[in-house]
Amino acid sequence: MDRKQCCVKVSVQPSRGLVDEKFVVLVQNAFPGFQLTVHAHHQCEDGHGWEAFGHYTADATGTVNVSEDPSLGGTYSGAEPMGLLWSLRPVPGSKPGLRMRKKNVQTPMEITVSVYQGHQTEGFVDQVPLTGVVVERWYMAPGVQRIPITEDGLTATLFLPSGPGPFPGLLDLWGGGGQLVEYRAALLASHGIASLALDYLTPKITMETGKMVDNQYFETAYRVLQQHPKVLGSRIAMLGLCFGTSITLKMAVYSQVVKLRCVVCISGSHVQPVDGNLEQILSFFKKNADKSCFNEDNEVIWRDLLLPIPTDPSLKVDVGRLQCPLMLVVGEDDQNCPAYESAMDMKEMMERAGNSHLLTILSYPNAGHLIEPPHTPHARSSSLRTIGSRHMLMALWGGQTAEHSRAQEDSWKKMLAFLRENLYGGTDPGARLISHL
Repeated sequence: MDRKQCCVKVSVQPSRGLVDEKFVVLVQNAFPGFQLTVHAHHQCEDGHGWEAFGHYTADATGTVNVSEDPSLGGTYSGAEPMGLLWSLRPVPGSKPGLRMRKKNVQTPMEITVSVYQGHQTEGFVDQVPLTGVVVERWYMAPGVQRIPITEDGLTATLFLPSGPGPFPGLLDLWGGGGQLVEYRAALLASHGIASLALDYLTPKITMETGKMVDNQYFETAYRVLQQHPKVLGSRIAMLGLCFGTSITLKMAVYSQVVKLRCVVCISGSHVQPVDGNLEQILSFFKKNADKSCFNEDNEVIWRDLLLPIPTDPSLKVDVGRLQCPLMLVVGEDDQNCPAYESAMDMKEMMERAGNSHLLTILSYPNAGHLIEPPHTPHARSSSLRTIGSRHMLMALWGGQTAEHSRAQEDSWKKMLAFLRENLYGGTDPGARLISHL
């Protein structure tokens, strides 16, 4: 194709938006029937490059609309409006075990969307694109405030939505990798919920003393959120992923301090010594370490650690005592945690106790463990340093990329609706209508 004869253009609308917002990629001025590759490239804060691409054929008007036209090959296929984001993968030659996670939520994720001649699959760095444009994806909407919290020994960050408030609140707990992970809380604040991201496995106090935090640490975090002048203290939720689910369920059922409007648990379990603190729960998990297994790629599978689900009531949170709505988000191909088996057991427990009207289960075939906000690239496995260990492992999380990505989009939409219903809704949580899948 003669570059001078064809001034191909590409546009992305909106060019700046939230990460969970869809965009429209439009290629114009190509020759009818022209074969082209639409390519996305992102350079992470850690310096690693990620790419995704789809193969397209221009229509009779010389146009490709990525939102409607099918990709004929590449990192995704079919009509996938956001395939250029969710199918991002490390560029060839990258080290194994990478997982894309935004560290600094005060800067955007920048993606370069380019158009190449022909159906290309490699060597993009050595080619000159026909055209390209840079788009920005943000976790923090304009006006969202980021406030580091260090009072009372906490290591946390509070994100406040734009506007005068007051807003409902949410305590956001991640899993066994530790660290202060902010991007989900920032995105929730962008949707009107004051969200406190909490580091509970590697907080400053633990790093200084060598001692793990106790249950009071979580109650302190709840109080700090509850007492903030821009937070509606009677309208607070908790959200946990993986190990964060263990803490979330424990607090929701047994704490005399933590009073919640609703709870969301992603890819977790209720199995734990109910009288145990953080250290004792981790020790309980480690006792079952001999149930770990490795696949042919030497990736560790931990889903059997808590199986079979115990019948001993002292070894699982009594969700039959739960008095607020609970949403469980489950990937049926979770290789890290028996989330599906745990959800079925919790359902049975709540049916016996007569509070199953409070339960919503979202269960997704071929979705893995790391169910994240929409359009987050799927990591079937990644390297992980477990708490208390200096060794890096390659953990198998599970999931098939396209199905996992659809689960992320669907569960996020339903989770936001669930949070809004229960945090902004009436005063009697038991009277709310919660539908089952």
